Amino acid sequence: MKNSVVIKGNKYGIMVMLDDKIPFEELKEDIVEKFKESSKFFGEASMAITFEGRKLSLEEEREVLDIISENSDIKVVCVVDNDKKREEVYKESIEKKVADAAYSNGQFYKGTLRNGQVLECESSVVILGDVNPGAKIISTGNVVILGALKGIVYAGITGDASSFVVALEMNPVQIRIGDVIARCADNKSRFKKNKPETKIAFVEDDNIYIEPLSKDVLSDLHF
Repeated sequence: MKNSVVIKGNKYGIMVMLDDKIPFEELKEDIVEKFKESSKFFGEASMAITFEGRKLSLEEEREVLDIISENSDIKVVCVVDNDKKREEVYKESIEKKVADAAYSNGQFYKGTLRNGQVLECESSVVILGDVNPGAKIISTGNVVILGALKGIVYAGITGDASSFVVALEMNPVQIRIGDVIARCADNKSRFKKNKPETKIAFVEDDNIYIEPLSKDVLSDLHF
């Protein structure tokens, strides 16, 4: 086996380094041996996994995951993909899906909404600008903000809990989706300067969740 398979782990997951020189059938035998040896060390654990060193096809990836499942008590909850090109494809797909959902029977508003301004829409709406503190958006459908959300937004105002809100920078005073309302915490540190991240707000189990926009999150929504 030599060093054809190397496992590095932490409390969140494992990284599996795979030799890209030997035939895949031979590599699978080494993976079996390596995970049998390591099974007692990892025990019963749910982990994320990353493959490094060798590019695996989807079929090969499935075979490797089956081997890990059969030769250890590790439950792989997700595979972290480090393929930048594939990540870009996913990103473009997500952005298109969000845009299509928002644009369908929707409308655009170009400009920043300032304190005291209220925008009411009888459809989904795309805001090409920021929504400042004191400004409010009221929409019967989805709200997509290509800027910062720092004011108030009501989506699905007629009671449509399947609506969602997307913003390039999500920092609202209040969000309402359907009949569910959520307020932002008052004790945010004004000195915390995280890199802005596109996020999506949606309703699940009568609660509003705000999460980073990802392929997995978006695929769970129904448009």
